Amino acid sequence: MKKLFDDVSFKCSKLVTKNYSTSFSLAVYMLSPVIRDAIYSIYGFVRFADEIVDSFHGFDKEELINDFEKEYYKSYNSGISLNPILNSFQQTVKKYNISDDLIQAFLKSMKMDLIKSDYYSKSEYEDYIYGSADVVGLMCLKVFVAGDMEKYDLLKDEAMRLGSAFQKVNFLRDLKDDNLVLNRNYFPGVNLDSFDEKAKTAIIQEIQEDFKVAYQGIIKLPIEAKFGVYTAFVYYKKLLKKLEKTPCHEIGNARIRVSNYTKAGLLAQSFVTYKLKLV
Repeated sequence: MKKLFDDVSFKCSKLVTKNYSTSFSLAVYMLSPVIRDAIYSIYGFVRFADEIVDSFHGFDKEELINDFEKEYYKSYNSGISLNPILNSFQQTVKKYNISDDLIQAFLKSMKMDLIKSDYYSKSEYEDYIYGSADVVGLMCLKVFVAGDMEKYDLLKDEAMRLGSAFQKVNFLRDLKDDNLVLNRNYFPGVNLDSFDEKAKTAIIQEIQEDFKVAYQGIIKLPIEAKFGVYTAFVYYKKLLKKLEKTPCHEIGNARIRVSNYTKAGLLAQSFVTYKLKLV
């Protein structure tokens, strides 16, 4: 009966992904069925940790994130958790040999959100992005290469740059909520009260360089992962393009989105590009 519980656990991770991010869920669906559950489980874990520090206002967030961490290690050591998100994640960690330093780096960045609101230096900014995004890309890469460490080492830098690009796009898109609701500013040297086109352009150029490097890794991915990752890449590139065209004062006042109609068009475009072996 443990298998039934495990199946339910992975379905819960999938449900979390579908409800929290339609775009990421669509990209995961474009992956080979043999690796989808593992990616759902990674997303479920990082999503819940992120929700604790970002959304659970009125609760003791420090206690919640510490309990979440303790329960994860308890489940890893025992092989089971009654929290289905942790139950599925610990299985993925073991199956794909996801190293604990990646998990610790992620949790460290999540905990930083509880005590730090401004990032004044490039090193602070990069450390936070490494833990909150780069290592998530590396966790996924562990799944994609299925134990091939030579392939992992070859694609490691590009996977981190893709994680960085996705996170920076999210920072730029969520400028309003991060600033007004959560009182955070991740971009060093940027005054959000006087955010202007020059500052926006500098951030966008930085992200574009990340995407340029990341693309070189996408084209080398195993076939099981390539289309799904490329789909996410195309979506975030489109979102960045919308942000580039949006006046800086509007970015600070509204959350920029890509419509479902546009997402469908991007998926079709990605499929044709993939099938023609242009990626």
